[in-house]
Amino acid sequence: MKAMHKIKVAMIQMKVGTDKANNIAHAQELIKQAASKNARLICLPECFNSPYGIQHFPSYAEMVPGETSQMLSTMAKDHSVYLCGGSIPERDHDHLYNTSLVYGPNGDLVAKHRKVHLFDVDVPGGIKFKESDVLSPGNKLTVFNVDTLKVGLGICYDIRFPEMSSKYSDEGCQLLLYPAAFNMTTGPKHFQLLQRARAMDHQLYVATCSPARDETASYIAWGYSAVCNPWAEVIAEAGHVEEIIYAEIDTELSDTVRKAIPVRNQKRHDLY
Repeated sequence: MKAMHKIKVAMIQMKVGTDKANNIAHAQELIKQAASKNARLICLPECFNSPYGIQHFPSYAEMVPGETSQMLSTMAKDHSVYLCGGSIPERDHDHLYNTSLVYGPNGDLVAKHRKVHLFDVDVPGGIKFKESDVLSPGNKLTVFNVDTLKVGLGICYDIRFPEMSSKYSDEGCQLLLYPAAFNMTTGPKHFQLLQRARAMDHQLYVATCSPARDETASYIAWGYSAVCNPWAEVIAEAGHVEEIIYAEIDTELSDTVRKAIPVRNQKRHDLY
């Protein structure tokens, strides 16, 4: 029997409020909805159980395993899916991390990624934010498999670092997955551009999952979750409101694109 090479993914662009219990319950409803559409890999947004902000991380943070991770494990097992829990504020002794947890169809933890590059920026007339005031960075890259699909995992600001995505490409990843809460300054300028650039750089799929926009929040997410294919085409995209987008990942398409435009074999390693 020929191995399955088309895998349906779902990006859940959900509303996130200040009530943690409500956020978790709402995520369960949306996961169930995505699973009913036969999505094999389901992703939640960055900080789906907590408002995004350094003032919120300490009070919403939890140990792993904990309340949120147990929900993710149960939902993955109940619906026999691979479930990426976007990210949550994680507490590990005296340190806090922005952490993404991935559970497999049997409910086991298959990947844990702590945001490697912390969002420390100061854009004149735009946004000033410093995650490192509260969070510690992760110190490893994270790859996991969804059946025949190899996935490289990052969180938001990680997408800006092509060396990281290049490493994932070298390890054979066919999809780069980024739960991400870009903001109203950087979102309209760079969010889709970065996704398409990473897809074109490495001739693979790139998927992002943002929270829905909340104009009343202290940090306003841009939205516009998307999936790009190895041709750097946007094949699924949300607006700024709550919605679930779906796309089919064809694990053979990267090979087709790489044969057509063989830049991977044309690199001048004698020069760079």
